[in-house]
Amino acid sequence: MTTTETTIEIPGYRAGTWKIDPTHSEVAFSVRHLMISKVKGKFERFDATFETGADPLDSRVTATAEVASINTNEPNRDAHLRTNDFFQAEQYPTIEFVSTGVRVEGGDFKVDGDLTIKGVTKPVTFDFDFGGFGTDPYGNYKGGATAKTVINREDFGLTWNATLETGGVLVGEQVTITIELQAALVQE
Repeated sequence: MTTTETTIEIPGYRAGTWKIDPTHSEVAFSVRHLMISKVKGKFERFDATFETGADPLDSRVTATAEVASINTNEPNRDAHLRTNDFFQAEQYPTIEFVSTGVRVEGGDFKVDGDLTIKGVTKPVTFDFDFGGFGTDPYGNYKGGATAKTVINREDFGLTWNATLETGGVLVGEQVTITIELQAALVQE
């Protein structure tokens, strides 16, 4: 990635390797259901590593979520989501994200990268909102942020649907992915 000289100031920012703290983080999604409301869910098992550079624009992230850990608070729906109609969890056990660049656009951070779902890789951009940095009661230096993007599930081969008698379809195409994260600095 080519960068230009930056004067980005992020109070508390440190370069180094960060690991996500899964007990204080969440990988969630929402999608239209029956064309009238949204169903929300999350992945219970996930991992991420962040490599922050001296210049924040030289940072990288790799992340995975285990498909079998999907939880929408409805066991039958979760079981259906793991089948060949949707994620094919046995054949494609993880969802993966690898960043390809970090940029600032209109004062906001954007993290570009490749998202792989069900063996299909597509470029996506996460809007990244820093929550800040601080030390926890155990002496761990942590950072927090929210990352958000919207994808079309059909672009990733998640095409199952059902037509409704009233018109429309059972499941919307657009899926909002929201990641609430807290990560600990493990190496400077």
